Amino acid sequence: MINKERLIRITQGLIGINSVNPPGNEVSVADFVARDLKAIGLQVKVHSFAKNRPNVVATLKGSWPRPKAQREALLITPHYDTVPFGEGWKFDPLGGVIRHDRIYGRGASDDKGNCAVGMEVLHSMVEDGIRPQRDIVFAATADEETGSRLGIIPLLSKGILRPKAALITDSEEFDAIIAQKGLLHCRVQIFGKKAHGAYNWLGVNAIEIAARAINRLKKHQFKYKKHPLLVPPTKNIGTIRGGDKVNMVADFCEFALDLRFMPGMTAGKILKEIKGVIAQETKNFKIIIDDTQKPYGIDAGHPFVKTYVDTCRKMGFKAKLKGSQGATVITFFQDYGIPAFSTGWGSHGVIHANDEYAEIKILYNGARVLERFIKEYDVV
Repeated sequence: MINKERLIRITQGLIGINSVNPPGNEVSVADFVARDLKAIGLQVKVHSFAKNRPNVVATLKGSWPRPKAQREALLITPHYDTVPFGEGWKFDPLGGVIRHDRIYGRGASDDKGNCAVGMEVLHSMVEDGIRPQRDIVFAATADEETGSRLGIIPLLSKGILRPKAALITDSEEFDAIIAQKGLLHCRVQIFGKKAHGAYNWLGVNAIEIAARAINRLKKHQFKYKKHPLLVPPTKNIGTIRGGDKVNMVADFCEFALDLRFMPGMTAGKILKEIKGVIAQETKNFKIIIDDTQKPYGIDAGHPFVKTYVDTCRKMGFKAKLKGSQGATVITFFQDYGIPAFSTGWGSHGVIHANDEYAEIKILYNGARVLERFIKEYDVV
């Protein structure tokens, strides 16, 4: 049975450990998770892909023969790094203070509350003597806030995690994220020619070219297929830098572009269009790709998704099917043929904000839902 007091203690314990990323040091929080789950008899392994960046993988072994139980494993995966605190908090970001049925602290909703929910469910199942048929794998990961290159990505690429299905617990208030936009982050470098500012006709101003190129990019319309859960593609110029001095013609300018695109679109074709747009202003440019992620989607009728939604509704909670306009780790599972979606029990509107909190009632009900979902999916 889910124990609310223990769930609160675990959540407060996680919040009380600084795991801000950047700079990134999850050693203490990983030790907290590993010790807790070892104490209830789970098989626990720690995997690190850089110094001070451990990931904890714990397994509640299923009753089926080993190869089948492993092959049919269900993965539950939150992350335990957080964004920086920032200034202006009323509550201690590491305090885990409770006020009006809310637990305050950095990571309360993103994503330590969800991590605590998973841990409490494992406690409850072990206490009640529940042994599922398939393995239940719980992976608490590092580095989600800066790209997951030291977390879920290598855990998948090295074959450490190979579940039959994956539930990413990194969302809000029971919603099921079943679609996600793709991501392209790139830097556009424009090259010009230096000259004295008083004789600017002797130079080529890279900043002015960049300004025109940005205007063209903002006006450019990509072809895409509409999606019921996603808004159209977005373009954002996040940074810009260039020039040496006010009385010099700038021979260099760089701006960074964040582009979110729809299922059915590819980063390669988008990049080709971007190059064509910029080439209308100058031939003297370079594009550096910093990150790409594929768009993702899973059918709402997939048994894995349907079981979760039905479980929520049977228990009196409405699980809305939603799309993510930003990037989550669900996209990384598609390269391995692993069906995945994201849900969670954080509170809406407080993620990455000052005085972040989680509603205790929602965490508690989330734990109840997760435990029942695991049991119901185990017999699908």
